[in-house]
Amino acid sequence: MKYQSYLLTTALTAAMATGAVADELRDEAKEMFEPIPSTVPMQADNPISDVKIDLGKALFFDPRMSASGVFSCNSCHNLATGGDDNMPTSIGHGWQKGPRNSPTVLNAVFNIAQFWDGRADDLKAQAKGPVQAGVEMANTPDNVVATLNSMPQYVEWFKASFPGEAEPVSFDNFAKAIEVYEATLVTPAPFDAWLNGDDAALNDAQKAGLQLFMDKGCASCHNGVNLGGNGYYPFGLIEKPGADILPAGDKGRFAVTETADDEYVFRAAPLRNIDQTAPYFHSGLVWDLKVAVQIMGESQLGEDITDEEADQIVAFLGSLTGKLDPVVYPVLPAETANTPRPTGEVK
Repeated sequence: MKYQSYLLTTALTAAMATGAVADELRDEAKEMFEPIPSTVPMQADNPISDVKIDLGKALFFDPRMSASGVFSCNSCHNLATGGDDNMPTSIGHGWQKGPRNSPTVLNAVFNIAQFWDGRADDLKAQAKGPVQAGVEMANTPDNVVATLNSMPQYVEWFKASFPGEAEPVSFDNFAKAIEVYEATLVTPAPFDAWLNGDDAALNDAQKAGLQLFMDKGCASCHNGVNLGGNGYYPFGLIEKPGADILPAGDKGRFAVTETADDEYVFRAAPLRNIDQTAPYFHSGLVWDLKVAVQIMGESQLGEDITDEEADQIVAFLGSLTGKLDPVVYPVLPAETANTPRPTGEVK
């Protein structure tokens, strides 16, 4: 009986210790990270409604918002492939290659700003950029509005989404509708369940990777709800990578601020769904997530991350891959005789 009592006491002590370690790890993690909220984040000066979300979804998938009629928002931010296009740099108007890797649109609502250099303050500002960029959709605001006004169904959707406005079909409202739709593209992940108290949501390798992620200093840049996307840092803080990873011609945020200190400064990449969005970095030149982790260790932290440590960190990053609700492709309004025809050279 005494031996059985000893075994029971030992088992209970071990269980309590394990629970204490788990609670300690979670308490430490909660100081750096936040779970995805349970409601759609509200957007400044842009009330959310179901009809506006549906309108934004239609616009997100409509290639007629491009001059050629070929490219939609979903072309570079494919919701079926992690919210990006899984290419080093995106292909746009006239099959031109863009200068940077396309960031995922999933959970982008939690970023402090949009694009690698943060040149767009929010999602509605971001929505206007690619439409007008010559290397992307190569359209104009006037042509977008003319295209939308030519289709009665779109006009009705804009009226319902922006009630009381004298001219509901506008380029600003086009961007606002896309903004509220993109705000719904969030992917709660096992890591969120674990932060909220579910001990079984992470396995031992993932917990070990989380501990390393914090201990090594990765979380100093990759923190908050999106584990990144909320600050700007030099790429090569300790050791600048070579041109095979960091192209010399792209000086990052310097192009926005024209401040010398911002040369080769980029917004820290958000890490949710990172194992779905290869290739990596703004250059899109690294395809292996483990290699990317080790490059970041050397370049940003001055740390030689071993293969075993990198495997554990990658395991933790896998816990950030969440579930996107099924996306039903929208049926778009039909063109009319007044709809502007596709323009521009498409080779």
